[in-house]
Amino acid sequence: MDFAPSPNAAALLARLQRFMDDLVLPSLADWQRWADAGVYPLDVLQPLQAQARELGLWNLFLPTLQAGQPGTRVDHLDYAPLAECMGRVPWSAEVFNCSAPDSGNIELLQRFATPAQRTRWLDPLLRGEIRSCFAMSEPDVASSDPTQLATRIARDGEHWVLNGRKWFITGAAHPLCRLALVLARCEGAADAHASHSMALVPLDTPGLQVERNIPVMDHQALEGHCEIVLRDVRIPADQLLGEPGSGFAMAQARLGPGRVHHAMRSIGQCELALELMCERALERRAFGGRIGDFANVQDWIAHSRLEIDQARLLVLQAAWKMDRLGNAAARVDASAIKLVTAQLQTRVLDRAMQVFGAMGLTPDTPLARLWSWGRALRLLDGPDEVHLRTVARHELGRAKTRRGGNAPYLRRWMPVAEPPR
Repeated sequence: MDFAPSPNAAALLARLQRFMDDLVLPSLADWQRWADAGVYPLDVLQPLQAQARELGLWNLFLPTLQAGQPGTRVDHLDYAPLAECMGRVPWSAEVFNCSAPDSGNIELLQRFATPAQRTRWLDPLLRGEIRSCFAMSEPDVASSDPTQLATRIARDGEHWVLNGRKWFITGAAHPLCRLALVLARCEGAADAHASHSMALVPLDTPGLQVERNIPVMDHQALEGHCEIVLRDVRIPADQLLGEPGSGFAMAQARLGPGRVHHAMRSIGQCELALELMCERALERRAFGGRIGDFANVQDWIAHSRLEIDQARLLVLQAAWKMDRLGNAAARVDASAIKLVTAQLQTRVLDRAMQVFGAMGLTPDTPLARLWSWGRALRLLDGPDEVHLRTVARHELGRAKTRRGGNAPYLRRWMPVAEPPR
């Protein structure tokens, strides 16, 4: 395995880093000023998007781009360091049209949309003219098991009718959100894994109501983590994505690449936290010395460095496998990196906050906000326990195939006859 970035990726990373340094970081204050006023900072975002697209820093997350689609083609392994760079400023992914949930929705539309669906939804998403959301999680069932989802979809002549409730739908409050991809159960289907369909529902469809923007860790995101109610929502028959009953498989196909993106953005945030922790440890003094001279603080710094590097290697391995063997072959790897990086983020950010003292709990640093997002990631996109089970089942399955193969390594304590005298 060679994890060195390709010449194309290295050049893109250099351009991206310069864009972040010269344009995104100087815009942080303006972004925050609008955000504090409760207004989505489109006036800050859109000029940056225009410059990013002109420089070819656009749709970087897509490993495949069809002729005529805007963007620069990179594979998952090359995209990983780009996502890490963007992750240091959480809203910056949107500058490059690389933000979730649009990235996953775009990949689904690329794979399964009809020509008419591509024209109506995919092309504007690729151009960054609209945003979208992905409506799967529900309040009344354990959404980590999508076979339990209760939202229903039924055929009625030339229409599909949806009824149900979704929540924690990221992006639904964005001022440019125009489309919801809704996962719903088909009436009368027997097979639990072939009983869901994916509907393309415009947000202005009668009967679709965004009930509230749910605060996460006492913070309300401008783009929203929303609760949505669908009451007799009618959509034309041609607004189903893919075939009836294929929704579960599509939802699973969407997760792998998205987990690489989330994981690498998390690693970027951990790198930022470690840098801030070290700088603060050199500056802050207590009991006649620098905080950085205390052995426990040095342990926190060293453990953070090692754990970040370990997590990055695990993510790069998952990306490498996706590029060479396909997303399905990296299913367990995707679970592993999602689990490891979410837990890593809370550990590293917690250490950094401790070094900063009370200041680390305030908006004067990004630490508290990044910690809360890391904590949320331990539930979003599947809780830790589900991913642990996925990895454990994989290991147990491997053990079944080699059962007895390790017998020579075990010492058998069996009685033996005394040797002849």
